[in-house]
Amino acid sequence: MTSDAGPRQWLRQLPTFDRDHLPPFDPEATPAGPTELYLDWLHTAADAGLAAPHAVNLATADANGQVTARTVILKDLYEHTWCIATSALSPKAAQLVENPRAALTSFWAPLGRQVRITGSVTDLGDAAADEDFHARPDGSRAAALVGQQSQVLPDRQTYAEAFAAALEQVQQHPRTPLPTWRVYGLQAESVEFWQATADSGQTRLHYRRTGTDWHKELLWP
Repeated sequence: MTSDAGPRQWLRQLPTFDRDHLPPFDPEATPAGPTELYLDWLHTAADAGLAAPHAVNLATADANGQVTARTVILKDLYEHTWCIATSALSPKAAQLVENPRAALTSFWAPLGRQVRITGSVTDLGDAAADEDFHARPDGSRAAALVGQQSQVLPDRQTYAEAFAAALEQVQQHPRTPLPTWRVYGLQAESVEFWQATADSGQTRLHYRRTGTDWHKELLWP
Protein backbone atom coordinates (compact mmCIF):
# COMPACT_ATOMS: atom_id res chain seq x y z
CA MET A 1 0.00 0.00 0.00
CA THR A 2 1.11 3.57 -0.62
CA SER A 3 0.87 6.44 1.84
CA ASP A 4 -1.18 9.62 1.46
CA ALA A 5 2.05 11.29 0.30
CA GLY A 6 2.01 9.16 -2.82
CA PRO A 7 4.26 6.36 -4.07
CA ARG A 8 7.60 8.20 -3.95
CA GLN A 9 8.65 7.22 -0.43
CA TRP A 10 7.26 3.71 -0.81
CA LEU A 11 9.17 3.22 -4.07
CA ARG A 12 12.41 4.35 -2.46
CA GLN A 13 11.99 1.78 0.30
CA LEU A 14 11.49 -1.19 -2.02
CA PRO A 15 14.42 -3.64 -2.05
CA THR A 16 16.55 -3.97 -5.17
CA PHE A 17 19.37 -6.53 -5.06
CA ASP A 18 20.57 -8.91 -2.37
CA ARG A 19 24.10 -7.56 -2.57
CA ASP A 20 25.44 -10.20 -0.18
CA HIS A 21 24.72 -12.94 -2.72
CA LEU A 22 25.65 -11.49 -6.11
CA PRO A 23 27.70 -13.57 -8.55
CA PRO A 24 31.29 -12.52 -9.28
CA PHE A 25 32.14 -10.69 -12.48
CA ASP A 26 35.68 -10.03 -13.67
CA PRO A 27 35.69 -7.89 -16.85
CA GLU A 28 39.33 -8.83 -17.44
CA ALA A 29 38.37 -12.50 -17.84
CA THR A 30 35.74 -11.99 -20.54
CA PRO A 31 35.78 -13.27 -24.13
CA ALA A 32 36.64 -11.15 -27.16
CA GLY A 33 33.01 -10.94 -28.32
CA PRO A 34 29.70 -10.59 -26.46
CA THR A 35 27.83 -13.71 -27.60
CA GLU A 36 29.74 -16.19 -25.44
CA LEU A 37 29.44 -13.99 -22.35
CA TYR A 38 25.71 -13.43 -22.91
CA LEU A 39 25.11 -17.17 -23.20
CA ASP A 40 27.12 -17.74 -20.02
CA TRP A 41 24.97 -15.22 -18.13
CA LEU A 42 21.80 -16.71 -19.62
CA HIS A 43 22.80 -20.23 -18.52
CA THR A 44 23.61 -18.90 -15.05
CA ALA A 45 20.13 -17.35 -14.82
CA ALA A 46 18.49 -20.57 -15.99
CA ASP A 47 20.56 -22.72 -13.61
CA ALA A 48 19.55 -20.39 -10.75
CA GLY A 49 15.90 -21.23 -11.47
CA LEU A 50 14.88 -17.74 -12.57
CA ALA A 51 11.51 -17.59 -14.29
CA ALA A 52 11.65 -16.99 -18.06
CA PRO A 53 15.39 -16.23 -18.16
CA HIS A 54 15.16 -15.95 -21.96
CA ALA A 55 12.57 -13.14 -21.81
CA VAL A 56 13.86 -9.88 -23.28
CA ASN A 57 12.42 -6.39 -23.51
CA LEU A 58 12.23 -5.32 -27.16
CA ALA A 59 12.09 -1.58 -27.88
CA THR A 60 11.25 -0.32 -31.38
CA ALA A 61 10.42 3.05 -32.91
CA ASP A 62 8.45 4.11 -35.97
CA ALA A 63 9.59 6.56 -38.63
CA ASN A 64 8.47 9.48 -36.45
CA GLY A 65 10.48 8.31 -33.46
CA GLN A 66 7.50 7.07 -31.46
CA VAL A 67 8.95 4.39 -29.18
CA THR A 68 7.17 1.32 -27.84
CA ALA A 69 8.44 -1.62 -25.82
CA ARG A 70 7.24 -5.08 -24.88
CA THR A 71 8.61 -8.34 -23.50
CA VAL A 72 9.22 -11.19 -25.94
CA ILE A 73 11.08 -14.49 -25.88
CA LEU A 74 14.58 -14.86 -27.30
CA LYS A 75 14.39 -17.60 -29.95
CA ASP A 76 18.03 -18.01 -31.00
CA LEU A 77 21.47 -16.44 -30.73
CA TYR A 78 24.34 -16.91 -33.15
CA GLU A 79 27.16 -14.83 -34.62
CA HIS A 80 26.17 -11.81 -32.51
CA THR A 81 22.59 -11.97 -33.82
CA TRP A 82 19.74 -12.07 -31.28
CA CYS A 83 16.54 -13.54 -32.77
CA ILE A 84 12.89 -12.92 -31.91
CA ALA A 85 9.68 -13.96 -33.70
CA THR A 86 6.35 -12.26 -34.31
CA SER A 87 3.62 -11.72 -36.86
CA ALA A 88 4.49 -9.47 -39.79
CA LEU A 89 1.14 -7.78 -39.10
CA SER A 90 2.04 -6.84 -35.53
CA PRO A 91 2.80 -3.25 -34.49
CA LYS A 92 6.42 -4.09 -33.70
CA ALA A 93 6.92 -5.62 -37.14
CA ALA A 94 5.38 -2.53 -38.75
CA GLN A 95 7.79 -0.33 -36.80
CA LEU A 96 10.74 -2.49 -37.86
CA VAL A 97 9.76 -1.95 -41.49
CA GLU A 98 9.75 1.83 -40.97
CA ASN A 99 12.84 1.87 -38.76
CA PRO A 100 14.88 -1.37 -38.85
CA ARG A 101 16.75 -0.70 -35.63
CA ALA A 102 15.90 -1.92 -32.14
CA ALA A 103 17.13 -2.49 -28.61
CA LEU A 104 16.87 -5.56 -26.39
CA THR A 105 17.30 -5.76 -22.64
CA SER A 106 17.71 -8.85 -20.48
CA PHE A 107 17.22 -8.33 -16.74
CA TRP A 108 17.96 -10.98 -14.13
CA ALA A 109 17.14 -9.19 -10.87
CA PRO A 110 18.17 -11.89 -8.35
CA LEU A 111 21.64 -11.89 -9.94
CA GLY A 112 21.88 -8.10 -10.14
CA ARG A 113 22.50 -8.37 -13.87
CA GLN A 114 21.22 -6.82 -17.05
CA VAL A 115 22.41 -6.80 -20.66
CA ARG A 116 21.56 -4.10 -23.19
CA ILE A 117 21.84 -4.86 -26.92
CA THR A 118 21.31 -2.42 -29.79
CA GLY A 119 21.68 -2.80 -33.53
CA SER A 120 20.00 -3.24 -36.89
CA VAL A 121 17.23 -5.75 -37.54
CA THR A 122 16.61 -7.95 -40.58
CA ASP A 123 13.95 -10.46 -41.57
CA LEU A 124 15.67 -13.87 -41.56
CA GLY A 125 13.55 -15.31 -44.36
CA ASP A 126 10.83 -17.88 -45.03
CA ALA A 127 12.73 -21.00 -43.95
CA ALA A 128 13.59 -19.59 -40.52
CA ALA A 129 10.02 -18.37 -40.04
CA ASP A 130 8.47 -21.71 -41.03
CA GLU A 131 10.83 -23.65 -38.77
CA ASP A 132 10.11 -21.41 -35.79
CA PHE A 133 6.36 -21.44 -36.31
CA HIS A 134 6.10 -25.22 -36.50
CA ALA A 135 8.35 -25.68 -33.48
CA ARG A 136 5.87 -23.75 -31.33
CA PRO A 137 3.33 -25.59 -29.10
CA ASP A 138 -0.16 -26.08 -30.47
CA GLY A 139 -1.59 -23.29 -28.35
CA SER A 140 1.05 -20.80 -29.48
CA ARG A 141 0.47 -21.63 -33.14
CA ALA A 142 -3.29 -21.33 -32.64
CA ALA A 143 -2.89 -17.92 -31.03
CA ALA A 144 -0.75 -16.79 -33.97
CA LEU A 145 -3.28 -18.10 -36.48
CA VAL A 146 -6.05 -16.10 -34.81
CA GLY A 147 -4.11 -12.97 -35.78
CA GLN A 148 -5.46 -9.43 -35.39
CA GLN A 149 -2.73 -8.66 -32.83
CA SER A 150 -3.29 -5.38 -30.95
CA GLN A 151 -6.58 -4.66 -32.75
CA VAL A 152 -9.65 -3.80 -30.68
CA LEU A 153 -11.35 -6.90 -29.24
CA PRO A 154 -15.12 -6.55 -28.63
CA ASP A 155 -15.19 -9.17 -25.83
CA ARG A 156 -13.31 -12.22 -24.51
CA GLN A 157 -15.88 -14.65 -25.90
CA THR A 158 -15.06 -13.54 -29.43
CA TYR A 159 -11.41 -14.40 -28.85
CA ALA A 160 -12.24 -17.69 -27.13
CA GLU A 161 -14.26 -18.83 -30.14
CA ALA A 162 -11.58 -17.78 -32.62
CA PHE A 163 -8.86 -19.47 -30.58
CA ALA A 164 -10.85 -22.71 -30.27
CA ALA A 165 -11.33 -22.83 -34.05
CA ALA A 166 -7.65 -22.13 -34.68
CA LEU A 167 -6.58 -24.77 -32.15
CA GLU A 168 -8.77 -27.38 -33.82
CA GLN A 169 -7.21 -26.49 -37.18
CA VAL A 170 -3.69 -26.81 -35.76
CA GLN A 171 -4.43 -30.16 -34.15
CA GLN A 172 -6.07 -31.59 -37.25
CA HIS A 173 -3.55 -30.11 -39.68
CA PRO A 174 -0.21 -29.72 -37.83
CA ARG A 175 1.62 -28.41 -40.89
CA THR A 176 -0.81 -25.53 -41.44
CA PRO A 177 1.45 -22.67 -42.63
CA LEU A 178 1.35 -19.06 -41.53
CA PRO A 179 3.14 -16.92 -44.17
CA THR A 180 2.83 -13.81 -42.01
CA TRP A 181 4.92 -15.37 -39.22
CA ARG A 182 8.44 -13.95 -39.27
CA VAL A 183 11.74 -14.28 -37.42
CA TYR A 184 13.83 -11.14 -37.02
CA GLY A 185 17.52 -11.01 -36.19
CA LEU A 186 19.02 -8.09 -34.32
CA GLN A 187 22.64 -7.82 -35.44
CA ALA A 188 24.32 -6.32 -32.42
CA GLU A 189 26.46 -3.22 -32.75
CA SER A 190 26.60 -2.45 -29.03
CA VAL A 191 26.27 -4.84 -26.09
CA GLU A 192 26.60 -3.71 -22.47
CA PHE A 193 26.88 -6.06 -19.51
CA TRP A 194 25.80 -4.51 -16.21
CA GLN A 195 26.55 -6.17 -12.87
CA ALA A 196 25.51 -4.83 -9.47
CA THR A 197 28.25 -5.05 -6.85
CA ALA A 198 28.31 -5.62 -3.10
CA ASP A 199 29.33 -2.02 -2.39
CA SER A 200 26.11 -0.62 -3.94
CA GLY A 201 27.91 0.18 -7.17
CA GLN A 202 27.94 -1.38 -10.61
CA THR A 203 30.42 -2.84 -13.05
CA ARG A 204 29.67 -1.98 -16.67
CA LEU A 205 31.44 -3.70 -19.56
CA HIS A 206 30.67 -2.41 -23.06
CA TYR A 207 31.31 -4.25 -26.33
CA ARG A 208 31.32 -1.97 -29.37
CA ARG A 209 31.49 -3.40 -32.89
CA THR A 210 33.66 -1.84 -35.56
CA GLY A 211 33.29 -3.75 -38.81
CA THR A 212 33.80 -7.39 -37.84
CA ASP A 213 35.84 -6.59 -34.73
CA TRP A 214 34.70 -5.96 -31.18
CA HIS A 215 36.23 -3.39 -28.86
CA LYS A 216 35.81 -3.80 -25.10
CA GLU A 217 35.70 -0.90 -22.67
CA LEU A 218 34.60 -0.19 -19.13
CA LEU A 219 31.95 2.47 -18.53
CA TRP A 220 31.47 4.74 -15.55
CA PRO A 221 28.49 3.62 -13.44
